[in-house]
Amino acid sequence: MASIHQRPSPDGADVVVIGGGPAGSTAATLLAQAGLRVVLFEREHFPRAHVGESLLPATLAVLENIGCLDAVAREGFTIKHGATMCWGRDGEPWSWYFHETNKRFPHAYQVWRGRFDQILLGHSRASGAKVSEGIGVKDVLFDGDRVTGVVLDNGEQVAADMIVDASGQGSLLARRSGLKTWDPLFRNLAVYGYFRDCRHLDPPDDGNIFIESYANGWLWKIPLPGGVSSIGAVVDRDVGAKAIRRSGVRDFLNDQIAAAPRTAGLVDGATAIAAAKAVRDWSYSASAFSGPGWVLLGDAACFVDPLFSTGVHLAVTAGHIGAAYVVTALTDPALAEEAATTFERLYRTQYEHFHELARLFYAGNRSVDSYFWEARRITGEQRPPREAFVRAVSGQAAAGYERSVLSRGELPDDFGAMLAAVRPVAVADDVGGLKPSLAPGLEVISTAVLGDSRFERGHAVRGANRVDLPVSPLVALLVREIERGKGRRKVSGLARDIAVTQDVPTERVLPLLLESVRLLLSDRILIADH
Repeated sequence: MASIHQRPSPDGADVVVIGGGPAGSTAATLLAQAGLRVVLFEREHFPRAHVGESLLPATLAVLENIGCLDAVAREGFTIKHGATMCWGRDGEPWSWYFHETNKRFPHAYQVWRGRFDQILLGHSRASGAKVSEGIGVKDVLFDGDRVTGVVLDNGEQVAADMIVDASGQGSLLARRSGLKTWDPLFRNLAVYGYFRDCRHLDPPDDGNIFIESYANGWLWKIPLPGGVSSIGAVVDRDVGAKAIRRSGVRDFLNDQIAAAPRTAGLVDGATAIAAAKAVRDWSYSASAFSGPGWVLLGDAACFVDPLFSTGVHLAVTAGHIGAAYVVTALTDPALAEEAATTFERLYRTQYEHFHELARLFYAGNRSVDSYFWEARRITGEQRPPREAFVRAVSGQAAAGYERSVLSRGELPDDFGAMLAAVRPVAVADDVGGLKPSLAPGLEVISTAVLGDSRFERGHAVRGANRVDLPVSPLVALLVREIERGKGRRKVSGLARDIAVTQDVPTERVLPLLLESVRLLLSDRILIADH
C-alpha cells in the first residue's frame, strides 16, 4: 500500500471539506493528522449560533481521539449526568444516568454550540488543515460521475481528489444529486428559543436535559452556562406550521411551554433573550453516503429526530469513520470499494439504530392521549416488532442507555422475550471441553475493517440483524475451524491444531483462543449444547 507522501501532488488539494461544523471539523482534523492536504470552506464566521447543545458520553470518546477533549472540558460547559423525562407509561418524571452504562465517561456536557464548534474548528486549523471562514461552496464539479472539485460562492474553482460534504442540513451534494429523502415517520416541526434565569431540576439532575411529553408533542429544556436555558417544542409539522402562520413563532413557542405544566413551572419568571426560530422537516437520510470522489457526513447525510440528542454524536462519529474511508480511498485503491461498503454499513447502522430507538419510544409513549401521539402509535406498529427491536438494540454500545429508556414505554408484548434473546449468555470458566458450532446465519468474511486511521484488510463475523464484528486473523481461523467441525470437535483440540499449523507454542495460543471462545459464546456467535 502506497503511503500518502509517495503519491503525486495534483493541483488543488487532496481533500476539500465543505462545512466546519462537528462532522467537517472532525474529518478535517483526522485527515490533516494523516498527512493529507486538507482545505475546509465554512460559509459563516465562527462562533455562530446553532441548536443542538446536548452531548452524549460517546461523543467524548471521539473528541479524546482527535485530541481536543481537554479543550472542551476546560471551557466550563454545564455537566450533564443524564436525562430526566416525563414520558412512557405515565406522566411522572424519571431519570436515567450515563454512569449506569458508561464507566469511562459517566457524564457529558451541555454546550454553547457556537463556542463548542469554534473549539473543534480551531483544532482542525492547529492540526494542519487550511480553514477558510466566510467562504461558502455553491456547487460541486463532476467529470462523468466522479466529483473532482468545488465551486466557491465567488466563482473560484478548487480541484481535489476527494470531496467531504459536511454542509449540514443544506445537504449540498445529496440535494444536487437527488439523494435526499425525507422520513415519513417523523413529520415534525421544532420551534426553539433561549431564556435567562429559568429554574432547574433538583441536584443531581440540575444539569440534565429535561423532556416533557404533552398533548401537542414534547418539549426540551437544556441548562446552558451563564444562566441560560435552551427550550424547544417538537410538534406535528402541519399543525405547527398552520399555528405559526396565525400567531408567529414567539407566541407559538410560549403557547407550547404554557401547555406543558412542568416545563412551564421551570420557565415561569424567565426572560426570553433571543428570537425564537422554527425548523421543519428535519428527519431525512441520503440514499447513498459515498460515491466516486465524494463522501457525505453529519447532517449532510442524515438527521434523526432530536429526542435522544444524537445529532452531534452522529456527526463526529461520521467524521471519524468518514476520514478513515477517505484516507483508504486515496492511499489503497485496491481496498477502496470494500472500504466504502464498510463505511456505509457502519454509518447507516448508527443512523438506523437511533432512528429505530426514537420510533419505538414515540410508539411506546402512553403518558398523553392526543392526535400527535395517536398518529405516532399507528406509525410505530407498521414494522414487525422483532425487526424493530433488533435494529434498536444492535450496536447499542454507541450510547448505552437504550434498554433503560425503552423499558419505560409500552412496547410489544414479546419485548421481554426479545430482550432475553439478545442478552449476553453466561458462560462457564472452562470452555476447553465444549464442542461449539457457529450460530445459524453467520459467517466469517474477509473485508475492510476499521483500523486506527484507515480501513485495513481484515476479517469480520457477518450475519443478518447483526453489526459486523471485526476479529483478528487468529480468531477468524478459529471460527472457520469451528464452522468446519460442525459441533463435533472440542475447543482444546482445535486450539492445539491451530498452534501446530501456525508454528507457535500451544501454551501461548491456548489462553487467547479459550478467552475468545468464551466471548463469542456470550455474544451468541458460537453456540454449544455441552
